[in-house]
Amino acid sequence: MKALKTAFPLTLPVLAGFFILGTAYGVLMSSVGLGVGWTFLNSFLVFAGSIQYAAIPLFLAPFNPIYAFFLTIMVNARHIFYGLSMLDKVNETGGFKPYIIFGLCDESFSIHSVHEPPGDVDRGLFMFFITFLNRWYWILSCIFGAVLGKMIPFAVQGLEFSLTALFVVIFLNQWEVKEARMSSILGIGCSLLSLLVFGASNFLIPAMILILAVFAFTPNPARKGVQP
Repeated sequence: MKALKTAFPLTLPVLAGFFILGTAYGVLMSSVGLGVGWTFLNSFLVFAGSIQYAAIPLFLAPFNPIYAFFLTIMVNARHIFYGLSMLDKVNETGGFKPYIIFGLCDESFSIHSVHEPPGDVDRGLFMFFITFLNRWYWILSCIFGAVLGKMIPFAVQGLEFSLTALFVVIFLNQWEVKEARMSSILGIGCSLLSLLVFGASNFLIPAMILILAVFAFTPNPARKGVQP
């Protein structure tokens, strides 16, 4: 199919990145006693690498739905802006629209934003295959890491730093866009203020609530045509 042949080469860089991050995630899941089944379900149903990494400690801690809710919103809130800036393109994808919305990630958003399908290629199929391939690159890489972690003993101390590295990269990508720098500064400011007021053990949820409140009254950059 022309759409698949057009989409596949564009996703190869994503495959390289997802293989490293996904394998590391699978190994970490295995190291805390969460096997291949949990790794598959989490990757298949959630499909959000940053929150999947962040959620590993949540599996081992007492159930705290409020914390999980705010953590998920804060980590993946950027997808709201991705979706708003892609409304026109997604509305042209017909029956593929629900899957493309569900499977939207940073990497797929980048490809959708930069690349247009050739005139003889259906947009819906083109965007579907990009989303489908990227999603399964991630799922299979995570499963591979989980299997590898079961077969070969790893010293995983420090491997959780990959999550910190991921957040730093996301922050730097955000910082590269001038119009998005204010939101980054606001996020840092709210976090520091909450840290000073509530202390290192209790600042995270107040920081998330404060950031959400501040952003609720901040003009939406997507409405101005700014892609985050």
